[in-house]
Amino acid sequence: MVIENAFPVLEFDTDKDAIVNPFKWNLEQFKTNKLIITFFPDVMESLKNDGLIELECHISGENPVEVYRFTDSPEILITLGYVGCPACAGNLEYFAACGLSKVMFCGGGGVLDKSIKVGELLVVEGAIRDEGFSYRYIEPARYIYTDKKITNKITDYLKAHKISYITGITWTTDAMFRETKALIEKRKAEGAKIVEMEQAGCIAVAQYHNFDYGAIIYGGDDVSQDEWDTRSWDKRKGIRYNLVMLCCELVREF
Repeated sequence: MVIENAFPVLEFDTDKDAIVNPFKWNLEQFKTNKLIITFFPDVMESLKNDGLIELECHISGENPVEVYRFTDSPEILITLGYVGCPACAGNLEYFAACGLSKVMFCGGGGVLDKSIKVGELLVVEGAIRDEGFSYRYIEPARYIYTDKKITNKITDYLKAHKISYITGITWTTDAMFRETKALIEKRKAEGAKIVEMEQAGCIAVAQYHNFDYGAIIYGGDDVSQDEWDTRSWDKRKGIRYNLVMLCCELVREF
């Protein structure tokens, strides 16, 4: 049943079926249920060059996807995420149809508060749904939240290993070039600490299909000031590599 609204993005269909549905396709199942989604192509190249990951499968299509497995931990797969909820969370649903049920996400995002340092880790507790994708999976609401059980497993591990972190929600937007000063201030007032483009969609897919999902996003560029400061966020190779390896340990905890 379609719950109607004046705005199409807020209309919600309670029907669990869909015409295009990867769960109907009898897809070949992965040999494991654990996956890392990362947005660090430099780390992926380093892992490949060092022989630490090997190609598990190539998923063909208009936007082909490659999934790798760790050679010393074959129970863990890793793939490079695509930008935006439709691409990243859409692929996540496909992966779920292939049997993946424990997923750890790592990426970078723009900080809404300059006190969040470059490389500071944010354990994602939820997202402000300023996009369209999640509204096809979960009924309209301003926020969506991660599973507290998974979030607690992540923070418990970080505490036990004395790894510094903060917790909080993100602002998920579809429009990276429309992060205006007024919207930044509004989202910050609503509790968002970082702006990014995938979390609301990924959390929605995980909720809809009832699998374990966690995410860590490190503080990247600064969009909180009058002028954008990149802070060379995408050049922090050590931080990015270490975060991927941390996610290997975390996904084992799920």
